[in-house]
Amino acid sequence: MRETFHDQLEAIRSDLVDMSERVATAMARATRALLEADVSLADSVISDDEIIDETRNDLEERAFELLARQQPVAVDLRVVVASLRMVTEIERMGDLALHIAKVARLRYPESAVPEDFKSTFAEMGRLAGQVIAKAGQVIRTRDEVLARELEADDDLIDDLHQALFRRLVLSSHSIETAIDVTLLGRYYERFGDHAVSVARRVVYLVTGAYPETVAH
Repeated sequence: MRETFHDQLEAIRSDLVDMSERVATAMARATRALLEADVSLADSVISDDEIIDETRNDLEERAFELLARQQPVAVDLRVVVASLRMVTEIERMGDLALHIAKVARLRYPESAVPEDFKSTFAEMGRLAGQVIAKAGQVIRTRDEVLARELEADDDLIDDLHQALFRRLVLSSHSIETAIDVTLLGRYYERFGDHAVSVARRVVYLVTGAYPETVAH
C-alpha cells in the first residue's frame, strides 16, 4: 500500500515537471509572437492553455484523493501540500504566457512592442524561460541550493521591469502603446515571482520551513 502511495507521489512530481515544460514552451512562443507579430504562434499559446488548465485539475484531483485515502503525515504530507501549491503557481505562469499571447493577437498585424523596447522584452522572455526551466529542475531534483538561486534570477527580471517603466515614462509613445508595454512588463515580472514561489515550496518540502530569504 505504501509503495503504491509513493509511486503515486512520484507520478505527481513527474507530471508537475511536464507541466512546467509545457509552460516554458508557451512562454517562448508567446514572446516570439509578441516580438514578431506572429498570430499563428499567439493562437497556439491560446489554444494550448486549455491543456495546462486540464493538467492542473487532474493533478489537484489526484493530490486530494491521496489526502483523503492515505491521510499522509510528516514528510509525505508536506509533499502533497507542496505539490498542490506548486501546481497552482505553474498554472498561473501559464496564464501569464496566455495574456502575453492575447496582447500579441490583439495588436496583429502590428507589433504591440515598439522597436526601442524589443530588446528588453526579448531579454525578459529569455529570463522567463530560464526561471521556468530551473523551476522544473528544482521540482525534479528537490535541490534546495538551486531553489534558492531562483530569487537572484527573479531579481534580474525585476530590474528589467523597473528599467522598462523608467524608459516608458520618458518616451513619447502613444497611450495605447504605453498601456501595452506596462501590462506586458508586469506579466513577465509576475512570471518570475511565481517561479520564486515554486522554489519556496521546494525548500519547505525539503526542510519543513519556508525560507525567509526567498521572496513570496
